[in-house]
Amino acid sequence: MSPFQLVAPCLRDNRWTILLGVCCLVVVDLMQLWIPRVVKWAVDDLTTATGPVALAGYATQILMLAVGIGVFRYVWRRCLIGTSRKVERDLRWRLLEHLQKLEPAFFDRHPTGSLMAHATNDINHVRMATGMGMVALTDAVVLGAAAIGFMVYIDWRLTVLVLVPMPMIAAGTRLFSRRMHRRYQQVQAAFAALTETVREHFSGIRVVKAYTLEPAAKRRADAASDRYVQENLKLVRITGSFFPMMMLFSNISLALVLLLGGRATVAGRITPGDFVAFISYIGLITWPMMALGWVMNLIQRGKASLERLAAIFNTAPAIADGPAALPLAGSPREIALNDVRLTYGDDRRALSGINLRFEAGRSYGIVGPPGSGKTSLIRLIARLYEPTAGTVAVDGRPLAEIRLADLRGRIAYVPQEPFIFAGALGDNITMGQEVAPAVLEAALADAGLESMIQRLPAGLDTVVGERGVMLSGGQKQRVALARALLSDRPILLLDDPISQLDTVTSRKVIEALKRRAAGRMALIVSHRMAAVRWTDRIVVMDNGAVSAMGPHDAVAAQNAYYRDTLRVQAMEDNGDAN
Repeated sequence: MSPFQLVAPCLRDNRWTILLGVCCLVVVDLMQLWIPRVVKWAVDDLTTATGPVALAGYATQILMLAVGIGVFRYVWRRCLIGTSRKVERDLRWRLLEHLQKLEPAFFDRHPTGSLMAHATNDINHVRMATGMGMVALTDAVVLGAAAIGFMVYIDWRLTVLVLVPMPMIAAGTRLFSRRMHRRYQQVQAAFAALTETVREHFSGIRVVKAYTLEPAAKRRADAASDRYVQENLKLVRITGSFFPMMMLFSNISLALVLLLGGRATVAGRITPGDFVAFISYIGLITWPMMALGWVMNLIQRGKASLERLAAIFNTAPAIADGPAALPLAGSPREIALNDVRLTYGDDRRALSGINLRFEAGRSYGIVGPPGSGKTSLIRLIARLYEPTAGTVAVDGRPLAEIRLADLRGRIAYVPQEPFIFAGALGDNITMGQEVAPAVLEAALADAGLESMIQRLPAGLDTVVGERGVMLSGGQKQRVALARALLSDRPILLLDDPISQLDTVTSRKVIEALKRRAAGRMALIVSHRMAAVRWTDRIVVMDNGAVSAMGPHDAVAAQNAYYRDTLRVQAMEDNGDAN
């Protein structure tokens, strides 16, 4: 996809509105061009001592032209500026839609601040280029060409002399535009880095305060801000030379008119009215000459932003429905991992040679030391990541042959780090679903949230703040668990769901999970053995491989890690009980 193709669909859909706006803009330009003709006639009549009646007629004509300019200007602004807002809306909507299709690994590589800069600053520059850029370009062509035509009509020799600086303007524009484009790209990159730095500091403000890192955070933000300022100053050195150059050539033209046009008027070759009109036309073409520089400014900035956006749009989702993807009928009976390997982008091996079978109606506890591959295993089953080698299959069909929406629509997933949206607590649990009160109450009870909600002044309507800042870590886990239990889906993927819960609450949640897991395929990752020892099968992971699998008693007898961890945690639980 070329950068221009990003805005072409919206421009094509609004082509008649754009055409109407351009026509009205041309009418405004022509009316502006006619005013100097009226002034010329008035000045010539003044030199012949014409009475006030004629002057009143000229004044009426200018007043009517002013009214017409106002009306048609309103129309073109509604059409052209309005269309640029539609381009902005369309780009932002499509960017969000495209980002939602990309796999989690993409967001591992691209910081949030950079993506925010794309969605705000870059799209705003594209809007300016398609809105005011189109207006300035039309003015530069129509107003400039027509003004020159009127000037030729008055005196072609004087016009030729006045237009002598024009080739220099064209050469300067070509020279400066390339440098501006390069500088704009660097400015946009610096803005993205600054946005990410500020976002990160705001998100981690509690850590910054807890460790008194304010001076270090300020230094880092100052460094990013200074870089942004320096890149802008480099750009200003170019634009700061470009615009004065445009004004210099415009004033040279005006000086030539005063010098040579004044002589032509004294010699009688042109009338005083022509002389005044000629100066007025010089003033009118000054805007197109300036607009030429402004257009280049807007276009180069918009082009740089479009190229940055195109880089995102040209990133194809690594995980998407292929041409052979088919619906998934009914509930899955089996999920199989066949010689699966997973390596992350930094060449870090997460899984190696995994061969597992998970059956419907059975529950599985997945344990192992940190970094053993438990979370990676869960992510592969939800198809959040693709295996580097091997296949993950549902009922014998590889996940690539199953529609993503069908697969994930059958999975209730609690991630290791639950995400809480800013807003009401109830909205974070229901996620916009219409839920029967009895079903909601059951999910809240099983997640251990009932007593907490009763203590909140607004109950489920309590606003939890950005990332659930009003909630503790354990409360966030229970919200994420209630969210999963609320959906009656055949596959439960729970990644360490009780790691931050106290012992009493954990026992209640575990009993609820036993009931909820009945008849489902439940995979529960945990570092606490009490959360999984009741499951039908225990899977012990170690260094990205399966070191043991079987019922609780068998694994405890044969696997040292599982046995030792059980003993240590049992001692800790007894200590807590005492």
